[in-house]
Amino acid sequence: MPTVHLIIKGKVQGVFYRASAKQVAREIGVTGWIKNTDEGDVEIVAAGTEEQLRKLVEWCKVGPTQAKVKEVVIDYLEEKSFKDFEIRR
Repeated sequence: MPTVHLIIKGKVQGVFYRASAKQVAREIGVTGWIKNTDEGDVEIVAAGTEEQLRKLVEWCKVGPTQAKVKEVVIDYLEEKSFKDFEIRR
């Protein structure tokens, strides 16, 4: 399946971004993982159909209510597959 690597910048830690993204990813059928970075960003690797990934990226540009997303950096990766969508620590 198509796979993307996302870096979400802005006020995205401490605002339930990871938990909210996990819920959204599961609702739209995307698999992969999400984690906080040491730089204060959120990192996602996700696999799904082009349509599923488009929906995830659109959500990531806004995030949960308390988030203030400034930028979403998108890179396309070699296709990967995951069993589920998980939060990594």
